[in-house]
Amino acid sequence: MDPFAVKAIQLLLSLSLLIVLHEFGHYIPAKIFKTRVEKFFLFFDVKFALFKKKIGDTVYGIGWLPLGGYVKISGMIDESMDKEQMSQPPQPWEFRSKPAWQRLIIMLGGVTVNLVLGFLIFMMILFVWGTSYVGPEQMPEGFAVVDEFKEYGFEDGDRILEVNKTGFQNSLDINRHLFMRDVTSITVLHQDGSEETISIPEEIGAKMWEEGIMQPFVPIQSPVLDTVVADRAAALAGLQKGDSIISLNSREIGYWHEVSPITKGNPNKEIEVVYERDGEIQGSMITPDEEGLIGVAAVRGFDFEKREYGFAESISEGFEYGYWTLHDYVAQFEYVFTKKGASQLGGFGAIGGLFPDTWNWAGFWHTTAFISIILAFMNILPIPALDGGHVVFLLYEMVTGRTPNDKFMEVAQLVGFVIIFALVLYANGNDIYKWLFE
Repeated sequence: MDPFAVKAIQLLLSLSLLIVLHEFGHYIPAKIFKTRVEKFFLFFDVKFALFKKKIGDTVYGIGWLPLGGYVKISGMIDESMDKEQMSQPPQPWEFRSKPAWQRLIIMLGGVTVNLVLGFLIFMMILFVWGTSYVGPEQMPEGFAVVDEFKEYGFEDGDRILEVNKTGFQNSLDINRHLFMRDVTSITVLHQDGSEETISIPEEIGAKMWEEGIMQPFVPIQSPVLDTVVADRAAALAGLQKGDSIISLNSREIGYWHEVSPITKGNPNKEIEVVYERDGEIQGSMITPDEEGLIGVAAVRGFDFEKREYGFAESISEGFEYGYWTLHDYVAQFEYVFTKKGASQLGGFGAIGGLFPDTWNWAGFWHTTAFISIILAFMNILPIPALDGGHVVFLLYEMVTGRTPNDKFMEVAQLVGFVIIFALVLYANGNDIYKWLFE
């Protein structure tokens, strides 16, 4: 099956599952507190629905617009903007008639379900599939280090032993930890056999972002091609899987990490590539795109080790994994508000790109857990029309004893919708632009 179709199916299945469970997070406490739920929909039913059926007081259905889902709770100012209902006297079964603490629980239900679900899926993944990691023993050639980090004392060929004087299981996580976590020191094993603990400057993540050094440590690998993406620069120049790059623009290439500086230094410019195929030396001209990429990946120069978990251990480790997943996402969220971050904001295309190219249950569930945690965080943001906006107004009511009037809530809801709609258009517009021009 086409990789795009595989990703699209996984995205639709994942979002459908997460949306339904999120809405059940609102639905269940609403029912517990005897609040009427008028509609329960997967996707939005603007003008019409693909399917709907009324059971009791609730209409269950599937809309045609796959931008989310919703439950319509009686007596609540929400996306339905039902002003007629709100103009009537409050009824005992309505949301607005319930105590503030009950309304707060109803509003927090969706976020709570997404958060708990993400943690539970990570626990399940560890129990069923375990984890794969690359330790210092699995990469004897170590890392190639960018020049900016060599100033701190790192050297090409270094292997990571400890971070903050604690054992570091997966060496491939080092860049992510530097960018999003509080790394104060890294202990390395140099190629000459000596060990050194190197202090890391404060705000190293901000420095990496500002200077565009997102991969200061790159595994040393041979320049043999493992993947050549169709219709990209390398494929158009005739390169194939298994080719070994010998030189670029007459500069000898000994290792894979020496390729990127040359291609990225010549965006949209022809460069000469000499390579070996089946013992024969060949040459061609290749034109990197505007980001200096040519659409290739090297043969992996290291092996993965697998770690398995028992039931009890998978619970504790899964919880820790979920915690750090949420922590890392929140830590990098501040960069979204920079010019560079805004240009990288992605929509459904970017989310779909997180899924594997081929059907892989471990990959599917891992991405689903990640998206579930993202949805929990995004929904709790204090933006009107999101759960977090409703929570803010409820907390205000509980602290002050005053309820915001309906007119204010209607305006706030409308403003929230405009903000969210604009963000959705912008993010998906970025996806379309990248698809067309990059």
